[in-house]
Amino acid sequence: MSLRTLPLLFINLGGEMLYILDQRLRAQNIPPDKAKKVMNDIITTMFNKKFMEELFKPQELYSKKALRTVFDRLAHASIMRLNQASMDKLYDLMTMAFKYQVLLCPRPKDILLVTFNHMDAIKDFIRDSPSILNQVDETFRQLIDMYNCLPAGEFQLIRQTLLIFFQDMHIRVSIFLKDKVQNSNGRFVLPTSGPVPWGTEVPGLIRIFSFKGEEVKRVEFQNGGNYASPLREGSYDLFGDRVLKLGTNMYSVSRSVETHMSGTLKSSAAHTKENVVPNPLAKEELNLLAQLLGGLELKKPSTTDHSFRLNLFTNDEEEEQAALTRPEELSYKVINIQASEDGKENKELTRIMGSFVWTDTQLAELSKGRYTSSSLMDECENSIYVHLYVF
Repeated sequence: MSLRTLPLLFINLGGEMLYILDQRLRAQNIPPDKAKKVMNDIITTMFNKKFMEELFKPQELYSKKALRTVFDRLAHASIMRLNQASMDKLYDLMTMAFKYQVLLCPRPKDILLVTFNHMDAIKDFIRDSPSILNQVDETFRQLIDMYNCLPAGEFQLIRQTLLIFFQDMHIRVSIFLKDKVQNSNGRFVLPTSGPVPWGTEVPGLIRIFSFKGEEVKRVEFQNGGNYASPLREGSYDLFGDRVLKLGTNMYSVSRSVETHMSGTLKSSAAHTKENVVPNPLAKEELNLLAQLLGGLELKKPSTTDHSFRLNLFTNDEEEEQAALTRPEELSYKVINIQASEDGKENKELTRIMGSFVWTDTQLAELSKGRYTSSSLMDECENSIYVHLYVF
């Protein structure tokens, strides 16, 4: 597995999350000022400098539930609240959209163009907020510095790592079903038409060479598709035409989106239930997640903020029905993990908890606007509780 996959996975899933939230905020007629606050708060938290530093360190991917934990906290970084069913649907849409994009990338390196399309769209969301835009641009430059110099083989390994992560996810999405790019079993349909990858030729010609390296014969054959030569290569710079449309906002035109679990996914859920052997890497994964959460500063709504609930379903009845019909094995239940003050059991968590205590000097700087977001958790008298999803 590639140790450089996590930043691409997080940023692309985050981009899809922002697309969906933007569409639902408009569909539910949330006041523009509240909608803008939600988008700004989530993007600010998502591109927090300390969080990005942890994210860009070479590391293996976390489990699906561990990554889901991060996105659950990220989605609630502002005044918006999601019920369990809506959060499940949000995460399903995010993962299936990015899986589709990875599968359809003409060549492995184009995953970077998909990421840049998401980054361009995120910048458009906060174009009127220069300070947040600077945060996003800083991450953009990190992406360029880290990935532009990688060889094709490393991108192939990144693509393989992503596909392994997504391989058991077969959730049917109404948009994909209507566009006939997904089958009823939740699997995607790969096209046999369109432009071929940059640097390659349209299949249909065999060249035969002599031992001297001279071309002596050509044989044509039917390629079984309707392929075309690529127009040009997409831009891998901070600005430019990406050419590739994968990763752009498919919700820009108002369309209702529904998700349904396929039979394959239900059987996979049953398999998950059977597989109850403890994961020996769970403790290490929890420590790594704690480091990520240590950099992920979430905003706590002040008393003047008026939080609201966002529904990703057409109405409350559909949301309640979805919560009842979702297999228990696919739910992400919350447990409380106590980080005691002595720090003997988990020094890393205790260290992170200690960083959440605000001094008088820090509070004074906060009032002057030097901090952009408040601490992730409140200090408690004797112990601090972290809400993490079961691994």
